[in-house]
Amino acid sequence: MKLSFAPILIDQQDDYRRHLAQCRQIASDYSFTNLFGWGPEYGLEWAWNDGLVWIRQSHPFPALWAPVGDWEAADWSSIMPAMTSVADRVIRLPEALQQIWKDTASDSGRFQESRGQWDYLYRIEALAELKGNRFHKKKNLVNQFRKNYSFDYLPFGPEMVRQALTMQEDWCAWRDCENHDTLAAENKAIARVLEKWRDLEGLTGGALRVDDQLVAYTIAEKMPDQTVVIHFEKGNPAFKGSYQAINQLFLENLAPGADLVNREQDLDDEGLRKAKLSYHPVDYIKKYELTFFD
Repeated sequence: MKLSFAPILIDQQDDYRRHLAQCRQIASDYSFTNLFGWGPEYGLEWAWNDGLVWIRQSHPFPALWAPVGDWEAADWSSIMPAMTSVADRVIRLPEALQQIWKDTASDSGRFQESRGQWDYLYRIEALAELKGNRFHKKKNLVNQFRKNYSFDYLPFGPEMVRQALTMQEDWCAWRDCENHDTLAAENKAIARVLEKWRDLEGLTGGALRVDDQLVAYTIAEKMPDQTVVIHFEKGNPAFKGSYQAINQLFLENLAPGADLVNREQDLDDEGLRKAKLSYHPVDYIKKYELTFFD
């Protein structure tokens, strides 16, 4: 297997999405928007070979990601040995592919669970309605926002990009992004996605405005498996309940057709994990790392 890696190009997104649609399980990492937005931060490149798209990162360490395409049709017994010449590990490996690889890779390497990379899955209906005692605190914050502010909810569109970029600059000042590498990298990814809003397929989102000021927004993507991935969600901390309100209102106004929303990973951040668990996930997309033997 010979892989020629090249930069990720926006004009190949249609072909990539067709390959992604063939995967038995689609993790948020592999959406084209994520590859495009975060590509420079991870040094991502891709290679196209025999029905599969291979993704390689160079930062913060060299590694392969899981290949994208029809996993069942691939001859892993012949492909696996060639993978070891490209990198010493495969990361962000969805559980469905890990199960396929279990026997083939048993002599090649060792699997390890990557808890911080698990995707959190939720019922859209549950987060849109916030019924019951388990969502009491969330519902209360949404109600406070509705009561305290005269707001407009709007579907996110290209005419809001400038406002969102301005709000993002303010948000980074509030959170001191310059002194937090993860937040600084996210800020760059958000800017890339917003600036290419018209060119990226499948994007959707919502925004909250108070007195013509953007106070919250969410950027999401419709995936080939009919799930919706929330890529970015930001609220102005001066407006209490803005995060809970944009989350609830976006899902409440989402067009029919999807049952699950994927709110991505917690990256082993204790505060982020607590926040994601507080919305009561119904499932996860578990991920693993395969480290090849020397």
